[in-house]
Amino acid sequence: MSTRTQDYRICVVGLGYVGLPVAHAFAAKFDGVIGYDISRARIDELVRGEDSTGELTGEQLAQVELAFTSDASAIAKCNFIVVAVPTPINIDRNPDFTILESACRTVGANLSAGSTIVFESTVHPGATEEICGPILEEASGLTAGVDFKLAYSPERINPGDKVHTIDQIVKVVSGQDAETLDLVATAYEAIIDAGVHRASSIKVAEAAKVLENTQRDINIALMNEMAKICHLSGIRSADVLAAAGTKWNFLPFTPGLVGGHCIGVDPYYLTAHAERMGYHPEVILAGRRINDGMPRYVATELMRLMATSGTAIQGARVGVLGATFKENVPDVRNSKSAELLQQLRTFGMHAVCHDPLASNEEFEEDYGIALADLDAFTDLDALIYAVPHRAYTGRIDDLIVGSLRDGGIVADIKSALDPGAIPTGYTYWSL
Repeated sequence: MSTRTQDYRICVVGLGYVGLPVAHAFAAKFDGVIGYDISRARIDELVRGEDSTGELTGEQLAQVELAFTSDASAIAKCNFIVVAVPTPINIDRNPDFTILESACRTVGANLSAGSTIVFESTVHPGATEEICGPILEEASGLTAGVDFKLAYSPERINPGDKVHTIDQIVKVVSGQDAETLDLVATAYEAIIDAGVHRASSIKVAEAAKVLENTQRDINIALMNEMAKICHLSGIRSADVLAAAGTKWNFLPFTPGLVGGHCIGVDPYYLTAHAERMGYHPEVILAGRRINDGMPRYVATELMRLMATSGTAIQGARVGVLGATFKENVPDVRNSKSAELLQQLRTFGMHAVCHDPLASNEEFEEDYGIALADLDAFTDLDALIYAVPHRAYTGRIDDLIVGSLRDGGIVADIKSALDPGAIPTGYTYWSL
């Protein structure tokens, strides 16, 4: 532990995929760091040296002195509070600030004068000062900008990525005033080897975050639309991308199902904000429509292939490999495999899903669908390779041969397989 600054008494509020790595990084450089989470079960597992998100190993947790608690009064001991809680969307795809607002009330009720509150949660431009600030004031009886300071530093954690770890990604920081900006920048400079970027205002930092993910969402939407055109043209999108990718400035995006807590969510924070100001964002919403519609497109294409091959759609047996929003993580938030399963069942198919990392309890609670063992993958009419987890690598040929009937369909959503290596006797399709 090379850097020690007694002026920083740090508490990280929210110990999920973002908050835990942040708390761990601070604990490696500062004394007395506290990690707070509302979930007693989450605290208990972390105290045991376990992390169900898979972001940190037990060995990594043991390397730092980090106090875990679900007692909110511990926040009062700290003067540098980092809030890293989810900001999802609701069923109508509108921003849902419920969790963030609750966190603000908890922090406010335990806020000491002279503290700095840094928000990492993704929000629209202005939310930190217009939504979070007033809640903190009401709960604490203190005044923002006078008794406590606001700051914003958007999270850039990439779950499951062991290369681009928190210390290797440039951190955008911002503060309510120049003094706060210096304070926040100094804290993050201690844990970020890649350095920090000082944004000119909190609003700028907030806008930068939603732009990052919106840009990615739109680029994937373009690839998804191109994939549809390729199918109609009788060519494979992966072959087109391989050819186009030989140009030096071609951006390497690929088609796929866009789920998770960021890419498929954050654009709605930006569009809702724009519409409140009287502007209707066309490109962003068009990209969202394309990506939101991809589970139905895959299900429809599968149905077309079945009809072409003479397979009865009603009662057809379909297995889906992968339930999480991306490979090699257990996160099932905004799972597009769940939407795909629902579409397949709507068409009258008997569809089951397996995932080696996802929690069956969580998946069933969120989507009303129980995950299946691979033993249930027998005599399938189609096998959908939705999420190419490492756990499937090297086994996929056996899974194809062992689960599909002769003439069955292999649907390779992310073009993770070599079409030429697919065992003979099966129909191959990829997005």
